[in-house]
Amino acid sequence: MTSRPFVKMNGAGNDFVVVDALARPFTPSEDQVRALADRGTGEGFDQLIAMEPSSTADAFMRVWNADGAMVQTCGNALRCVGWLLMEASGSDRVVIDTAAGPTVATRAGDHRVTVDMGEPRLAWDQVPLAEAMDTRGIELQVGPIDAPVLHTPGAVSMGNPHVVFFTDRQDDGFVTGSGSLVEHHPLFPEGVNVGFAKVLDRSHIRLRVWERGAGLTKACGTGACAAQVAAVRRGLTERKATVVVDGGELVIDWDAASGHVFMTGPVEIERTGTLSV
Repeated sequence: MTSRPFVKMNGAGNDFVVVDALARPFTPSEDQVRALADRGTGEGFDQLIAMEPSSTADAFMRVWNADGAMVQTCGNALRCVGWLLMEASGSDRVVIDTAAGPTVATRAGDHRVTVDMGEPRLAWDQVPLAEAMDTRGIELQVGPIDAPVLHTPGAVSMGNPHVVFFTDRQDDGFVTGSGSLVEHHPLFPEGVNVGFAKVLDRSHIRLRVWERGAGLTKACGTGACAAQVAAVRRGLTERKATVVVDGGELVIDWDAASGHVFMTGPVEIERTGTLSV
């Protein structure tokens, strides 16, 4: 058994254990990740993050969900890792590589970071879906055929797959029941993150997310980006809006000139400690 120092951080409430693996590899098994993620007996987190060396960026960010599965990226974690790297180097801009591709993080104030999340992937086979559909509103519903409680969500990939339902129903039971049902629907060969978005006005969205492999989380950065993109594609909001999540607020700007989505939000350090792996 080895011990590894970690930093416990959160971005708008979405919490992480971040391990510095720049000098020494960190390769936990799925069982070890699940044990560490347990909020009763482990450290407790939505995602486990390793900062690894990269030949093309300031670092490579590896992400495990609480269920032990490795995933492509995590928007809120990108802000946290970006902040750590900028603090260490004294710079105001860093490049972080991920399994979904490289991302640029820049300072946006005290404990605030903007991340360039890149262009949303909107084709059905990029999300991916199991069959061709218009991703502005895909053929999916929850509930009785003649009176579905949820239907025709937007589908977006932000480096990971998302569907976004526009609904006023956002209570815990509804989000958990519907989200867990949709997450493993056969339409999504890689599973899917499920957003429940309520448009408050042209520049504000209230969002709750059932996260693939993590469940109901206080914030999901890629989910906030996906919700904003899905809303813009339906003409429901302006290209820049504040997405209100359980743990705080994220400002999402789908830039018309570049086509990139920029996410700005808070970074918080909760504590430091040592993992036994």
